[in-house]
Amino acid sequence: MSDLSLTVTILRFGFLALMWVMVFSVVAAMRRDLVIGRKAKVGAPSARQVRKHPELEQPAPPAKLQARELVVTEGPLSGTTLELSDSPILLGRAQDATLVLEDDYASGRHARLFPQGTRWFIEDLGSTNGTFLGGTQLTRALPVELGTPVRIGKTVIELRS
Repeated sequence: MSDLSLTVTILRFGFLALMWVMVFSVVAAMRRDLVIGRKAKVGAPSARQVRKHPELEQPAPPAKLQARELVVTEGPLSGTTLELSDSPILLGRAQDATLVLEDDYASGRHARLFPQGTRWFIEDLGSTNGTFLGGTQLTRALPVELGTPVRIGKTVIELRS
């Protein structure tokens, strides 16, 4: 019976220690949130703050150039240009693709380039060899900036204004 009471006592102390670890982790998380919230100033200064302190006024960001065309810079179709419209562009070897890639490393329906607001995004459509945006393989849809290379197999495309 002594072994049983010793086991129960050890389990009680273990449970008590576990409870205190949980309490300390919750307190540490709350403390971290409060400290971060106090230090970080989010957003632009209010109009009242700008009137009091004119040096806080932030200059307007420069107007971004809009993408107007898709250019193939490397690969079998090098030099090919597509005018961009409001419709998505399907990239791949399939004949129904908007830009039919003559590339053995491209899948039939490889990737999709689509507009959203004023920006263009690219997403991989489950291709075998992947789609790379600026050297990074896509795992989800990402925005494409002007001049950033998109590699599909041996083909490289860019958005230009």
